[in-house]
Amino acid sequence: MERFEKFTGGRIEKRFELLQKEGEKALIPFITAGDPDLEVTKSLLLEIERSGADLIEVGVPFSDPIADGPIIQKSYQRALKKGVSLRKIIALIKDIRGEIRIPIILMTAYNLLYHYGETEFVRDAVSAGIDGIIVPDLPPEEASSLIELTRGTGLDVIFLLAPTSTQDRIKDICKKSQGFIYYISLTGVTGVRESLADDIRDKISEIKRISEKPVAIGFGISNPEQAVVAAELADGVVVGSAIVKIIEENIDRSDLTATVGSFIKGLKRGMQGK
Repeated sequence: MERFEKFTGGRIEKRFELLQKEGEKALIPFITAGDPDLEVTKSLLLEIERSGADLIEVGVPFSDPIADGPIIQKSYQRALKKGVSLRKIIALIKDIRGEIRIPIILMTAYNLLYHYGETEFVRDAVSAGIDGIIVPDLPPEEASSLIELTRGTGLDVIFLLAPTSTQDRIKDICKKSQGFIYYISLTGVTGVRESLADDIRDKISEIKRISEKPVAIGFGISNPEQAVVAAELADGVVVGSAIVKIIEENIDRSDLTATVGSFIKGLKRGMQGK
């Protein structure tokens, strides 16, 4: 099997280690690449880092999303109409990688990886300086080739756990997930929610009894108050639909990037207790 040279590697792990030493939790904003276009995406990525994000999750538009709610679905449609593709997204990240120090993670459907080719994708992603890959519809039982291809490259394959995950599934994901473990805080699709699930504390405690790997909570976190609660329980907080909604509502405004940045600053201040 083809192997790849390590780009710099370990940025996700090192970021969580640094935050732990500083007594802080990771803020992980999500945006859709190409919404409203790739040039704006570039500006948003730079602003997101400047505004205090610790990692960035970049959604790859797909015509038939699996876990994404209506807000992110619409952002995918807007991006696809602009001709955005996985190859263009990787090229964009490679172009700006030298300007961004924090880890960048792609979230994509497996169909896009399959058509790209796993071997070619890993080679291009490593070359571009991408730090992690989340494939919601790729269970760990079927991910052995991707895991093997990425081993030692610095490109982490990150798996998801859900409230419905059994203890055997939790053990398997804890063993195989690299970088961190992504905990979905609710059943169903992504979206803005009024509150977090009642059993989230018990679930995070169960995961942490099994693994020392960082755990990030995502799905449904939409304001600083929820981010604070999630940060008290886990090592990181993913905020997606709330940010994508801000982009949609300000899509034609010249201050779009600044508005997103202001929201992220508020999230980070809340998580820092300021």
